[in-house]
Amino acid sequence: MPTRIAHIWFCPTRKTTLRKTKRVQFLPTHFQLQSYSMATNKHATIRYHALDRCFSNYGRKFHIEDLIIACNEAIYEFAGIEDGVKRRQVFDDITFMESEQGWSIPLERFKEGKRVYYRYSDKSFSIKNHGINQAEAEQLKETLTILTRFKGMPQFEWIEEMQIRLEDTFKLKGNIQSTVGFEQNPFLKGLNHFTGIFNAIQHEVALIITYQGYKQDKPSQVILHPWYLKQYNNRWFLFGLNEDYQSITNFALDRIIEFEESKIKYRKNDEVNFDEFFDDVIGVTVKRDAQVEKLLIKLSKEIWPYIESKPLHGSQKIKSRTETEVLIELAVQINHELMALLCSYMDAIEIMEPESLRERLKSLSETVFKKYN
Repeated sequence: MPTRIAHIWFCPTRKTTLRKTKRVQFLPTHFQLQSYSMATNKHATIRYHALDRCFSNYGRKFHIEDLIIACNEAIYEFAGIEDGVKRRQVFDDITFMESEQGWSIPLERFKEGKRVYYRYSDKSFSIKNHGINQAEAEQLKETLTILTRFKGMPQFEWIEEMQIRLEDTFKLKGNIQSTVGFEQNPFLKGLNHFTGIFNAIQHEVALIITYQGYKQDKPSQVILHPWYLKQYNNRWFLFGLNEDYQSITNFALDRIIEFEESKIKYRKNDEVNFDEFFDDVIGVTVKRDAQVEKLLIKLSKEIWPYIESKPLHGSQKIKSRTETEVLIELAVQINHELMALLCSYMDAIEIMEPESLRERLKSLSETVFKKYN
């Protein structure tokens, strides 16, 4: 007969029960949640449910080796990869599942010689019968906090309400001070259009947009098949197919006066992958027929640390360097946003190629000099 091992509730403040999680056995209490949250890593949810199925199966004895195999098989079935779950990881997962931050699972251990198998003491128990646990709720709340960067947009008014409901349901700590700040302008015009445009994209509705650009004397109307919203430099831009020109056009939301639904049939986006659409530019101005040009830029040693840690573009490469300067190469389209970015570093850079861009910046520098001379 197997010998029943007493049910153990692993307590992070007791060294004797943390021999399987040595990383945290000497940590103070305020680090306990962090140690448990370490279990919520890649594919953690898949492993938890795989272990849950094993613990619920009274027709078979699951030893630690069987649990490892079950976790690996579940990950392979879900993601098509061999994750290589290790023994230590499964023990950490079990510790987390038994904790209050997990599901407080009623897990028993039965000894057979030198081996141990695992099984729920309650045959009706399953983590599937429980809502999200407290750790998951904390992670969800952190995510919602990050999403508050969209504060002021009607589409996301539910975020604050959801935070309150989570705090009430899971007794989470309320009034948490913001620890992450995003650059945003709550006074930017056009944010009131965001919800309607977002919904038009989601529901595939063509729009009649009344728009007035900075250089336009009066508003004009255009029929647009809205496809994509992108934020750049703290402004929102709408991309879509212009019905009149049959080309992709972008509109700044702060220059949109109003819009309404068009009765023409919506045309889906079957031609542009917006995840790659902006690869060759800085900003949002993409000229479909423009060539990507090679830029050689000489940087002073003082500015280089900033450019190194925050590259001007993903194509940035070092061509040469000395004790006093660094020569970098970019492969981009030349557009307004690039010019603005280069001007912000004007006193610390020199454009070497192409000559046309060098001349444009030279002319701009002369104009500025005349104003202040």
